[in-house]
Amino acid sequence: MKTRNISRRTVLGTMLGVTGGLMLNGTGAWAADKYPSKNITMIVPFGAGGGSDILARTIVSVIQDMKLLPVDILVENRPGSSGAKGYKLVADHKGDPYMMATVSVSFFTTPLLGASPVSLKDFTPIAAISMSPYILVVRADSKIKSIEDLSKAKRLSTGTTGVVSDAALIGQMIQNEVGVKVVAVPFDGEGEIKAGLLGGHLDFMLGNPSEILPQIEGGAVRPIAVTTPERLASLPDVPTFKEAGYDIEHTQLRGVVMPLDMPADVIDYWEGILQKVATSEEWKKQYIDRYKDEPRFVPHEEFKKVLENTNQKYETMMKQLKIIK
Repeated sequence: MKTRNISRRTVLGTMLGVTGGLMLNGTGAWAADKYPSKNITMIVPFGAGGGSDILARTIVSVIQDMKLLPVDILVENRPGSSGAKGYKLVADHKGDPYMMATVSVSFFTTPLLGASPVSLKDFTPIAAISMSPYILVVRADSKIKSIEDLSKAKRLSTGTTGVVSDAALIGQMIQNEVGVKVVAVPFDGEGEIKAGLLGGHLDFMLGNPSEILPQIEGGAVRPIAVTTPERLASLPDVPTFKEAGYDIEHTQLRGVVMPLDMPADVIDYWEGILQKVATSEEWKKQYIDRYKDEPRFVPHEEFKKVLENTNQKYETMMKQLKIIK
């Protein structure tokens, strides 16, 4: 990574002046004392209360508690068009080191559907900070009490943030593997999906631990299965689809991206900040222990490859499910 940074700084050395608010001195070295000099904006391309929103606000909370920045990070929810609205806003700030966003499933799937003017190539990957499994839950009073009960139904409904999401894709997997018709109803955010489930309008929902565990602990919903290869330590009595004989396995990598054309020093700066967050007791207490995600820090270069591989994975999966050609 150091070789990469030296090379890019040498190139930047030919650029005297200001780029997106980032000051460069006469030697091309980044004037670290000049950045950040104003508040950072973190865009969540969905409504409040969902997994992406919780992730963003917890990252900000830990950064503030650890006093890692001399400025504030302002979280803005920009829902709409299955994430396209928020991600386009970030991508439009090319070269701006004061704009960032959390990565969600729609970061990949909406562009693959041709429903977004921006895609992976329009962003700078910074780092991943955790891994989230999915939990299938039903209302506490539901007649569905096991994976076997799912197979006995003729038709089931679930919610999805947009036409295509992890929930929709897992729903398709359930339909293919379990043999029950699954209808995925689009919503603007996970909060609305929860309301739909609790209001009796949906048969089940799929969510990350951060979205689901509070509802399970409160007794509002009952867990039926998890999408990990092994049972979760937080839900040891809940079976995996795998152990029930169904080839259903899927998890979500949580991370942060910035607009395209970020100087190497900015990438290093935020990679360092996120690594401090990911390895801190504050992060473990506020996020990992609370929401039962897997701790997983993935630095810039590796995260870039992971995003590319993940994009290919979704494309292949969507083609297999005949969502795209």
